Amino acid sequence: MTELYLYNSLTRNKDKFEPIDPNHIRVYACGPTVYNYAHIGNARMAVVFDLLSRVLKQLYPKVTYASNITDVDDKIMAAAKETGLPISEITAKYTKIYNDDMAALGVAKPDIQPHATDHIDDMIKLCESMIENGHAYAADGHVLFNVPSFENYGGLSGRSRDEQIAGARVEVASYKKDPADFVLWKPSADDEPGWDSPWGRGRPGWHIECSAMSEVHLGLPFDIHGGGADLKFPHHENEIAQSCCAHNKTNLDAFAKYWVHNGFVTVNGEKMSKSLGNFLLAHDLLEEYDGEVLRFTLLSAHYRQPLDWSEDKLKQSKKTLDSLYSLIEKGQAGEAKGQIAQDVLEALCDDLNTPLAFSKLHGLKDSATSDAALAADLKATGALIGILQQDPDAWFGRGGDDDSAIDALLVARTEAKANKDWGRADEIRKTLTDMGIEVEDTPEGPRWRKVGA
Repeated sequence: MTELYLYNSLTRNKDKFEPIDPNHIRVYACGPTVYNYAHIGNARMAVVFDLLSRVLKQLYPKVTYASNITDVDDKIMAAAKETGLPISEITAKYTKIYNDDMAALGVAKPDIQPHATDHIDDMIKLCESMIENGHAYAADGHVLFNVPSFENYGGLSGRSRDEQIAGARVEVASYKKDPADFVLWKPSADDEPGWDSPWGRGRPGWHIECSAMSEVHLGLPFDIHGGGADLKFPHHENEIAQSCCAHNKTNLDAFAKYWVHNGFVTVNGEKMSKSLGNFLLAHDLLEEYDGEVLRFTLLSAHYRQPLDWSEDKLKQSKKTLDSLYSLIEKGQAGEAKGQIAQDVLEALCDDLNTPLAFSKLHGLKDSATSDAALAADLKATGALIGILQQDPDAWFGRGGDDDSAIDALLVARTEAKANKDWGRADEIRKTLTDMGIEVEDTPEGPRWRKVGA
């Protein structure tokens, strides 16, 4: 069996993956807060963990991948006030949009997609356990985690105490025992969503949500937790502290054994920002590009490295996919049964090394025994990555109402070339070019595709 290695943010090493139970791998990634459209950085996390889930499911008999929906949050409340819409309507709308957009990127819906509002009782129980164990306290309708009570706090991020306070942007409040203490539960005003609790009507803090949902659906400890690099501190640091202290554990891997974090997405070398006008939404990009092009681009850099998004990268991704689909088209008439390329799988098992995997994928043409075998292997291996599953005709934009007219022009061009009427042949080719049609002359005859399809 191919061995999997992952960079573990907890140990700061690329570690061999040794599952808690080889018969059931359990993975959790922090999902979206559903108050608006997901940006391309959110999409990178979804694509990376979808790929990790695919690789794990190739290696192990059972994998449960959970990724949550945060449907109670101050940003959601602000959106409700701004739009005048009920919170439930906003969260339902953007949950569907998120899932539809991610599906267009080839992201399978997680095996479990828990909603925070369905787990309020579980969050209250965790708060009660932390209070009982001396790691949390109630004050002025709040419940706060007492950071100094957990000696190993900061072990994931490696931040000093001063860095912790600065990085968390902690609120200075009279009811805190320590400036670094963070909120587990807070009171709700009459016009805010709230639930009854031992500390009065209120709602959970953000960090407690994932601690509760991951434990309920995966049990503790589970194998892999992760998300975007921006979540490492304070969100994931706080999750570890909450979950360990609720169960009187001091070792940091008592919550999750491996921590996986993907890097940031920049745009033309700059950080995404609404003020700079470069805040790219996956939903908008999908109106311009096939989701497979976006997925390929998101995986073009190693997941732990920053990814600089640009028009050039998108064009290169489209060009690369075009070449792969051309190879599939050339051999698709055969009936060969495809196999996942072992060197591609090995590249992915080396900490999801997608640049190497793509190189190996393209190199399959050099060792293929036939066009049909190559096409079958490309589709089988592509399925592991989440690409190359479309029909080549659909990929190249064929199958529309204008196909017959294009085919007629190609026949006329072929006849003109046979008659050595080069002027007429060039004229027809220009007509096709003006229609957005690119023609490739092959030994089997001309093939066409829509440019930008």
